[in-house]
Amino acid sequence: MLRVIGFGPGGYEYMTIEAKKALEASDLIVGYTVYTDLIREYFQEKEYYTTPMKQETERCRYALTQAREGREVAVVCSGDSGVYGMASLLCELAGDEPGTTLKFIAGVTAACSGGAVLGAPLSHDFAVISLSDLLTPMELIRQRVALCAQADMVLCIYNPSSRKRKDYLKEACDIILQYQSPDTVCGYVKQIGREGEEAVICTLRELRETQVDMFTTVYIGSSRTKKIGNWMVTPRGYRYASV
Repeated sequence: MLRVIGFGPGGYEYMTIEAKKALEASDLIVGYTVYTDLIREYFQEKEYYTTPMKQETERCRYALTQAREGREVAVVCSGDSGVYGMASLLCELAGDEPGTTLKFIAGVTAACSGGAVLGAPLSHDFAVISLSDLLTPMELIRQRVALCAQADMVLCIYNPSSRKRKDYLKEACDIILQYQSPDTVCGYVKQIGREGEEAVICTLRELRETQVDMFTTVYIGSSRTKKIGNWMVTPRGYRYASV
């Protein structure tokens, strides 16, 4: 069997019980080197097969081959494997070939785990967009950012910046500023659930001048999002009487 496992942000305590049991039941763990390093200490007795970025197809083919030979294989992703993860690629590669049994195990994606650090930024409608243009044309990314801003929904941004894409978040903020106030409440969380975790609540104006990295998840609020104490909150709209 081939289990496709999302193990959450990285810390053992963020892993679901189902994911933990699936990893314990696996003989071989396959994944991106950075992600396998996050869980290796908890499953030291397992065999590992890792590849760097841009070798996703190679490691998924290897995992499928090993599973077809009767091994218990786990392909791991941080967060959820179905959110910018390996689930779709494995489905495409497996196709309808006989002898392929895939089981998908959900994990806590960064939008949710980072949102919990900030408070409640995603309590109403929201969208998730990756600013990585490795697999998506930049023009399409710009269009999606603009449409989300026009729709006045919270926008959660994955992969906001890297060494080669230092200005992508700034460009996204400039697009959003065409439709939203510079005082829009925003936030970001670095290293969610890992050593060095840091959360910041700021305005859209301030976010535009902020340099972040690939291990940061960014939240751009809607017109209803507010800062309440130390929390970033998008009200759901419940009616309540003050006490």
